[in-house]
Amino acid sequence: MLKKSTAAFMVIAALLCGSLLTLGVTNGYSLFSGQAAGEGLISSVKSNGLQQKESQKLGTALSLIEGNYYETVDRDKLIDGAVNGMMEALGDPYSNYMGKETAKQFEESIEGSFSGIGAEVSSDNGKVVVVSPIKGSPAEKAGVQPKDIIISVNGESLDGLELNAAVAKIRGPKGSKATLKIVRSGSAEPLELIITRDDVKLETVYAKMEKDGVGVIEVTQFSLNTGDRFKEELSKLEKQGLKGLVIDVRNDPGGVLPIVIEMAEQFVPSGKAIVMVEDKDKQREVSTSKGSGKAYPVVVLMNKGSASASEILAGALQQSAGAKLIGDNSFGKGTVQTSFDKQLGDGSLLKITIAKWLTPNGTWIHGKGIKPDIAVAQPEYFSVAPINKSATLQYNMNSADVKSAQVMLDGLGYKPGRKDGYFDTGTKNAVKKFQAAAKLDSTGIINAKTAEALELALIKIIQDPVNDNQRNKGIEEIRKEIKAATSKK
Repeated sequence: MLKKSTAAFMVIAALLCGSLLTLGVTNGYSLFSGQAAGEGLISSVKSNGLQQKESQKLGTALSLIEGNYYETVDRDKLIDGAVNGMMEALGDPYSNYMGKETAKQFEESIEGSFSGIGAEVSSDNGKVVVVSPIKGSPAEKAGVQPKDIIISVNGESLDGLELNAAVAKIRGPKGSKATLKIVRSGSAEPLELIITRDDVKLETVYAKMEKDGVGVIEVTQFSLNTGDRFKEELSKLEKQGLKGLVIDVRNDPGGVLPIVIEMAEQFVPSGKAIVMVEDKDKQREVSTSKGSGKAYPVVVLMNKGSASASEILAGALQQSAGAKLIGDNSFGKGTVQTSFDKQLGDGSLLKITIAKWLTPNGTWIHGKGIKPDIAVAQPEYFSVAPINKSATLQYNMNSADVKSAQVMLDGLGYKPGRKDGYFDTGTKNAVKKFQAAAKLDSTGIINAKTAEALELALIKIIQDPVNDNQRNKGIEEIRKEIKAATSKK
């Protein structure tokens, strides 16, 4: 149960192997330093090829399979499998091989146009783990959350599958449905979510001016056009008399590295560090700001779905521009990838982790994330699991679905009296009151129709900024800082 946007009910992003996480090189050029691959920081990226005995071993294996396997063999599939195997052997969820079609989708993701269900994933020990749902996507609407583990799609297990193969099962034709089974921390049983696939071009920047000169800019990912869009929206706010800014990168899975550096430069004073990148030889390259900073206060909103480039922005603004971080601990993705799509010669590509990135003070946040300066939790109903529509819930039942319904009823103001999953008289009465208000039969029984009505009603509550604790705290802090700065004059 999450917020919709102008792109609600549309699929925004494919599950592209973590492709929206921080990138280092694409099309053979460094996106970090502007140098060609093989120069500067990434000089350690080489192509040494196979030794004779290694080449002989692989060639012999291929010949033995083709000559002896009991069915006809797809040679291209074997070669792809061999490359996949090498990437999996690294044990790095952000280094992977993409076939021609997946590589094409990857490049589209960088440009900000996607197809799929609208979530970003990585692979962790053979498990497909959600980094973040994308704002306004069906995945977000259905209740997909960061750290969810997708275990099956339409009844087909994803356990142990190479990530590209898992992604292929999740993807599908526009309008088709993906039934996901998800394991979520805190839920005793797997959740089942039904999501309709679609495609749409993604808007990555949303801006709004609140009262007292407080501006809010939400960034949903760092695509190639995000930097320009951010500048446009920030300029509009400044022309309207901006006195303080809230930057919202919650559920932003990351993106292209130079874009976030470009955006951070607008707030980090000249000469101060934005990010450090450290290669395998412990050589560090520091990106320092050429900007002048801003005179007005800034806060950054983040949560456990804020990853990679989002964390670079948060760390840079906190440590080099004095911004406060508000919300939840971030995801914890502290590596830089290089993407090669020309060298393989057939439209496929390799994405390889070439370095780690560090915050301006030298901290590596990988696996730990960044802690907020002010921790703020959202209301419980913001993260409630959706109700299984195939089951009917009624008096004297006890289940996780009943608990979800109770959390929803409580969030809507119907006060069931408990949220432990037991369907008692208080819960039944709360259901009846909701059904009457929603012009449904007041049976006190939760069928599919009532469950859907509950979820739709809750989405409206979640959409209302009044109920967004983190956003409200960010605005409150900016107003305090504006007031404090005014009183000093």
